[in-house]
Amino acid sequence: MNTLLTDEEMIRQYLNSHPQKCFETLYSRYVNKVYRRCLSMTKSTEQAEDFTHDIFLKAFTKLNAFQERSSFSTWLYSIAYNYCSDQLRRGKRFTFSSVDEGLKQDIADERETSLHEETALFVKLAISTLSATEQALLQLKYEQNMSIDEIALIHQLTPSAVKMRLKRSRDKIYQLYNRQLV
Repeated sequence: MNTLLTDEEMIRQYLNSHPQKCFETLYSRYVNKVYRRCLSMTKSTEQAEDFTHDIFLKAFTKLNAFQERSSFSTWLYSIAYNYCSDQLRRGKRFTFSSVDEGLKQDIADERETSLHEETALFVKLAISTLSATEQALLQLKYEQNMSIDEIALIHQLTPSAVKMRLKRSRDKIYQLYNRQLV
């Protein structure tokens, strides 16, 4: 397997002909990053390992649906974040209740999950309308959890400039989202 290929090129070239090699390469590239994401959210090594395994299974079963609207890593990290968030939310709500309450909660969970998925999709689309610089700043801050000072060093900006650019980017996304609701 040619490891010099980008993720997207590898998926296009090898998914249908050598899916196992494609999966192995992508797994080896991202397993540590996905694990760290899960660990930062769960604070449990066991849960992070389980979640990482589940996330890769989910991603690989949906790999044919990857449409390259974003980079593979962004797509994978959004699956990881959403999966961890959903699992942690479900864990907090886990209590013993009657069957009727359980059915009502399942219906509410489905509605909430559907709404969450729609919102996440719209936010991704809104982010894609931003400039490459704006997208990079948002990714560094919210996906890679970098501090304002670290981002400022990377982009050779002052911390206040980074804060303002992040705020403006968030405002643009918020405005697009509000327009969608109307």
